[in-house]
Amino acid sequence: MPKLTNDEVQKFLSERGHLARIGTVDADGMPRVLPLWFIIRDDELLFTPRSPAIIWKNIERDPRVGISIDEEADPWRKISIQGHVVVKYQPGNDDAWREIYRDIAKRYVPDIAADGYVDGTDDQPRALCAVSLSAPTTKIVTWRMPVAGEDPRGVWAKRYFLPGTKWSDR
Repeated sequence: MPKLTNDEVQKFLSERGHLARIGTVDADGMPRVLPLWFIIRDDELLFTPRSPAIIWKNIERDPRVGISIDEEADPWRKISIQGHVVVKYQPGNDDAWREIYRDIAKRYVPDIAADGYVDGTDDQPRALCAVSLSAPTTKIVTWRMPVAGEDPRGVWAKRYFLPGTKWSDR
């Protein structure tokens, strides 16, 4: 299964429009996945849950998260991250990092609309959360579809091909 190089990961994560689907665990043990806007800064994935959001309550209780970032077009690049959230700013300290939030918004909507959105919701407290991409406890897995000239069996990891089945080399 083709993996992305470090440069390809950085390029992919810097492209506009990709959502981070962030998985947490609710108080009753049920998983919850929420798509959120994000930005990469200083080797951290930054995102901004609002204070009344369940995902924020989940992170306060258990900072472990799973994050999936992918694309819907060829070559269908995918990044899966397991890590721990560090709260850089608690909700209510938004003025200290509002320009980061503005930069996040501008990755998803035109600048003038992003400014209006950020300025129009600046009274809604948010946390600034980070997941380090280089922490020893962070696990990152990447893959993409095989491209021309690559083995088409690379669409799956070898462990998924049962012995004796088509495409299995065991």
